[in-house]
Amino acid sequence: MKKILVKITITILKIIAPLFYDKKFFKGRYFKTNEGWGWVLTGIWRQKILGFNRHIPWPVNHSTMISNYKRIHFDINDINNFQSAGCYFQNFAADIKLGKGVYIAPNVGIITANHDFSNLEKHLPGKDVIIGENCWIGMNSIILPGVELGNNIIVGSGSVVTKSFLEGSMIIAGNPAKIIRKLDKH
Repeated sequence: MKKILVKITITILKIIAPLFYDKKFFKGRYFKTNEGWGWVLTGIWRQKILGFNRHIPWPVNHSTMISNYKRIHFDINDINNFQSAGCYFQNFAADIKLGKGVYIAPNVGIITANHDFSNLEKHLPGKDVIIGENCWIGMNSIILPGVELGNNIIVGSGSVVTKSFLEGSMIIAGNPAKIIRKLDKH
């Protein structure tokens, strides 16, 4: 009985979801399982009816903040990155580019512009943040403006990434983040 109810619910969601979201986001791997459709179901309630992240055209956790969804670039197979609680994508001034296969844990902040230290009421010009493929950004980490991470980088929980690590295949951690260990490139 439960399987039949789930099947009926997903069939209904496939019909009504395009009224709330851009249907191109339903083609990723999470929509071949029930998980993605669960995000749609809760998203319709929390995003579209209650109004948390209402303007974003894909399912987003209600506690995630996205400044400008048009300036986030990601693979549709990685829509799971917007389901983590408490993430902050501050990108009103520049782009955030997430490589394919990136995982973002809860409470991660990715910031593209900072305040001017001489006048805190002003923001400095934005700088793109680029995260390479197959990176894992650990819980409570912050990535600051202009940072670029190469492929296969693990950012340890609670890290503050203040500079780029272009080489890839490494673990970085700390405040400020530094190389902890290089990883085998295979």
